Amino acid sequence: MIERTLKDYEAVAGEIAISQLRQLAQSLKGARVVHVNSTRVGGGVAEILDWMLPLMQDLGLDARWEVIEGYDTFFEVTKTFHNAMQGNPSILTQSMIDVYEKNNEENAERLRPILEEADFVFIHDPQPAILLDLCPNRRGKWVWRCHIDSSRPVRKVWKYLESKVQNYDASIFSMKDFAQPLPHAQFLIAPSIDPLSQKNCDLDQQEIDTVMAKYGIPDEVPVLTQVSRYDRFKDPLGVIEAFKTLNQTIPAELVLAGGGATDDPEGQMVLEEVRDASSGYPNIHVLLLPSDAHRTINALQRGSAIVIQKSIQEGFGLTVTEALWKERPVIGGNVGGIRLQVHDYYTGFLVNTPEGAALRMRELLRNPYSLQRMGTTGKQFVRENFLLTRHLREYLTLMLSLERGITNYVLTESSEN
Repeated sequence: MIERTLKDYEAVAGEIAISQLRQLAQSLKGARVVHVNSTRVGGGVAEILDWMLPLMQDLGLDARWEVIEGYDTFFEVTKTFHNAMQGNPSILTQSMIDVYEKNNEENAERLRPILEEADFVFIHDPQPAILLDLCPNRRGKWVWRCHIDSSRPVRKVWKYLESKVQNYDASIFSMKDFAQPLPHAQFLIAPSIDPLSQKNCDLDQQEIDTVMAKYGIPDEVPVLTQVSRYDRFKDPLGVIEAFKTLNQTIPAELVLAGGGATDDPEGQMVLEEVRDASSGYPNIHVLLLPSDAHRTINALQRGSAIVIQKSIQEGFGLTVTEALWKERPVIGGNVGGIRLQVHDYYTGFLVNTPEGAALRMRELLRNPYSLQRMGTTGKQFVRENFLLTRHLREYLTLMLSLERGITNYVLTESSEN
């Protein structure tokens, strides 16, 4: 976990933003806050919690992070939940429910003393959602944080999950399109990046060149990169198709860089499909990176002319935020939280098909001025909307609202302010 204090962020976020955080946290000093998710490495949730916990502690909160454990069968079931919440046709059987509930009951035995004594509990995504029902003597406020695009969930799966989350004191969604009718306060809080992390800090050109050379990526032609888990919803095969179309007229290199997560059992299968699709194309580089390859990802993004995130479903897309922070325009799928970040002709382009992605790649590579202008605009856009100081401020505001019984409103999406 990162050991960093708010003082470190003054140069990036400004003294006023840090002062506001300290003022908000005054009434929450000593509050016991517990976050629970399903993995400590891999994916945006783990990255967010990695910086959020130390900064909450720096503000005087007694914050901790717990991770539920499970067998492969459990994570296969929760992957079905995840896909179904994003609209992928899925079947939910009683045996799957039994696996899900039994695994959470085992985790509850271990976590119950911590969770029932907490003042605020944040449960992240469907995997541990049932823990609320398994902690009958809870004393604090419980919040379900849904990070995924839940705008069109499979009805049967959502009905089951709804029965587990409706009794929470509040829920958080990344944008209003994802919210579902629930009988409690709903808050809209977009994710954010840590600008000082290994993945986002400034790098010198020598380090960037060294990483590119390590993976055999030449610098004679433009490099296009997509960083994401090997997940069907990230559409890596669509990226490859778009790149092959581009390559018919413009020479370039494509990098697909990703890793796995302990709660995603489908990753290896998708990775093999990607390798098959790129076979015979030496200018397509398929990288399987370890979970701690943050500086490598940083260098790959900075060494690219364009960053791609051609998702077909996306909760938010922190890789988009990271790329914009590095002044790289993004070609992104016209879905979910990518729409909050990619604005046509300003920070990049939204696309719906591989053909559309190829067209926008070609357009940008033929117009260096647009590349530079969009990059400058993108960094400023992230500075104003998607840094961790804003994210933390909204979490503190949510906790104060619940503590004081003010729950008849939701937070406004920062990017629309």
